[in-house]
Amino acid sequence: MKTRLMMIATALMTSLICLPASAQPGPGTGAMGGAMTGTGPGMGAGMGPGMAQGGGPRARAPRDCSQAPNPTACTAHREARAKAVEACKDSAGPQRRQCMHEQMQNFDCAKSGNPQQCESRKMAYKECQGQAGPAFRQCVQQKMPPVDCSKAPNQARCDLHQKAREACKDKLGPEHKACLREQFNVK
Repeated sequence: MKTRLMMIATALMTSLICLPASAQPGPGTGAMGGAMTGTGPGMGAGMGPGMAQGGGPRARAPRDCSQAPNPTACTAHREARAKAVEACKDSAGPQRRQCMHEQMQNFDCAKSGNPQQCESRKMAYKECQGQAGPAFRQCVQQKMPPVDCSKAPNQARCDLHQKAREACKDKLGPEHKACLREQFNVK
């Protein structure tokens, strides 16, 4: 009886000791394993997951342009972004954000999916240039002309979005989000 109890106690202690080690991610799957050594797929030396594109820890994997609704526009946007990243590689923080914004203003709207909307957005960005954060977003939203829903693939959805934009245009931050949730009946 004593031997059986010792075997059970030993098995239990071993599993409790080994459990934290088995819960750790392996190399290349995130955390400290692959992030520090750069052993994950598509990672350079010293880059963590999601940093291979130079976009920081929240960056997404590049989109497959062949699956996009407009592959030509997707490819053009990807190339423009790559040029902006290359031009701004020496800056960080707010300076990098400003640099990226300025570089993306050089995008050729003729290659975009909706050239008219692209040009309108560029003009709105120029008019709201001195502002930042929520004030900038609100300024751009107010300067953008309303979307022509007659050309939209889903006209009802476009009308709903247009109505929500109009109803929430004077709100900022959490109030704006709450207003949009209310408009879209999201709990």
